[in-house]
Amino acid sequence: MNQEILAAAAELYVAVHREPELSGAEERTAARFARSLRDAGYEVTGGVGGHGVVGVLRGGPGPTVLIRAELDALPVREETGLPYASTVTAPVPVMHACGHDAHLACAAGAAGLLAATAEQWRGTVVVVGQPAEETLSGAAAMLDDGLYRRFPVPDVVLAQHTAPLPAGMVAHTDGPLLAASATLEVVLHGRGGHASAPHLAVDPVLTAAAVVLRLQTVVSRETAPGEPLVLTVGSLHAGGAGNVIPESASLQVTLRAFAPATLERALAAVRRIVRAECAASGAPREPEISEVSRSGVTLNDPAAGEAVRAAHERMLGPERVTRWQPSTATEDFPLLGPAGVALHGVPGIRSAYWMLGSVGPAQWAAAGATAAERLAALPANHSARFRPHPALTLRTGIPAMAAAARAHLGLPAGAASGAGGASDPAAAGGSAAAGSVKVASESSAGEG
Repeated sequence: MNQEILAAAAELYVAVHREPELSGAEERTAARFARSLRDAGYEVTGGVGGHGVVGVLRGGPGPTVLIRAELDALPVREETGLPYASTVTAPVPVMHACGHDAHLACAAGAAGLLAATAEQWRGTVVVVGQPAEETLSGAAAMLDDGLYRRFPVPDVVLAQHTAPLPAGMVAHTDGPLLAASATLEVVLHGRGGHASAPHLAVDPVLTAAAVVLRLQTVVSRETAPGEPLVLTVGSLHAGGAGNVIPESASLQVTLRAFAPATLERALAAVRRIVRAECAASGAPREPEISEVSRSGVTLNDPAAGEAVRAAHERMLGPERVTRWQPSTATEDFPLLGPAGVALHGVPGIRSAYWMLGSVGPAQWAAAGATAAERLAALPANHSARFRPHPALTLRTGIPAMAAAARAHLGLPAGAASGAGGASDPAAAGGSAAAGSVKVASESSAGEG
């Protein structure tokens, strides 16, 4: 049974990686994920908050545990050279450059493992395939569409994320894992004209250039050295011909911080600088500044996080459970827990989130002599060369997620307490994965 579960998860991984879909367009990916949950015996509903998928498995009275994975990919042209690399190019090149394909495969495998051992736990398992994580809009959309009204309300929500750490390991932290963020869209107005007569126009390209350069001072000159803040201008568009001064320029600015006060102060600074540069350029009207997205800090509930860490140490051994240095990447996962109570209206939901190693041993060894050198050299998430080792990532991620769920589900009457022992389904799945299962893509993928 475990071989069948892992083989099915590998097949899902390869199919989803080969045919990725952008945020909000995950129809084919959602159908595949839904099929895998139905095959495992879950009650499945699609079309939640867009292409969101919800699978429910009821195992009697007990806690409700929600497992969440993401459906969407990124507008990136893949450069991994893998035999199952994405060739999707419409409307733009698309790639699973963040590991969401692995998250889905691990969630599907864990769902199957839990269903196959349902006699050993009590409660309800809810598995969610969330759309539009990359745009930080999918979790809110699913909640707005009644995720916690139409389906069992979770006591705890769980998620894991691939990271450029050795495959076979997981990483935890006691504090923040990921930062809060906000993205602003800015439109700068000018007065168009002929490139030969700039004195008769107001050039928004020049204004945009000044804005981009001046924004760098928000971090270097307005933020204390010990106060983490990242500001990135990730998009800048203006004009269409070399001999035309355009009417406007637009840019997107993303800010990330671990402290809400830091984020708010930086947002205010961005608005101030944009308006001041427009005034200095003689812009004919005020810039348009709108907030496109916002997310909170990804922070585990202490008890829930410790329960997952302990389950992983029992299952994998302490040497394969390491510490995670907080990252300024961001997630909309917190909305499923306490950070989203204004949306879903359910206080007291606990959350746990951890990082899943995905780098194969040969790739890790070749990347440098020290861990710091390797982390700096390895293709990270969102890189066109990001390539998890499929076999080792799934063999760890599936039982890791099952063990995390098992740590929060109830036990049958008379069963021994604790997770990760010889009779624990997650531990059994880990043993089979490590010893006997050949992931379908491994022979063609080579070293990941």
